[in-house]
Amino acid sequence: MEQRVGFIVWLTGMSGAGKSTLSGLLRQRLETERSIERLDGDEVRTWLSKGLTFSREDREENVRRIGYVARLLAKHGVGVLTAAISPYRASREEVRHLATEAGIPFIEIYVQASLDALIARDVKGLYKKALAGEIQHFTGVSDPYEAPESPELVVHSDSETVEASLGRILDLLRARGLLGPTASAA
Repeated sequence: MEQRVGFIVWLTGMSGAGKSTLSGLLRQRLETERSIERLDGDEVRTWLSKGLTFSREDREENVRRIGYVARLLAKHGVGVLTAAISPYRASREEVRHLATEAGIPFIEIYVQASLDALIARDVKGLYKKALAGEIQHFTGVSDPYEAPESPELVVHSDSETVEASLGRILDLLRARGLLGPTASAA
């Protein structure tokens, strides 16, 4: 496996938008071509950010921690895929700035879906509970989600297939010179 420059693909979007699904499929497609690591928001909260609450300060700290680990890995040639709500624009911009300052390519992908679509696909019923006031500080309901102003790519998980979104992400990574022509979307 040829070692290339590391990079960070930061998938952001509301709960249930499809970030974990896309990052998991991306990892499967890319791990035969290069070193890839996936940092999933739920896993990070379990292992790296245990004890953090859902206050704004703790959410920003969680994003900083994910960004730090992503930079560390990318600095050593790993392609890093993050899948975290990361609701605050300033936190994401801080992570982008630090990566760029370190010479690490940073690609922000906004996984967008309407609230109605997110509620419809919510198997755990979290949106229903949040809308009923049973869950406090739920992003997009009782806490804000600040959508990216100029992400490198927006995928619409409520109106395009996972394969179409995946293909667009792979095309972008190829266009940026971060992948060889062999990473297949099919």
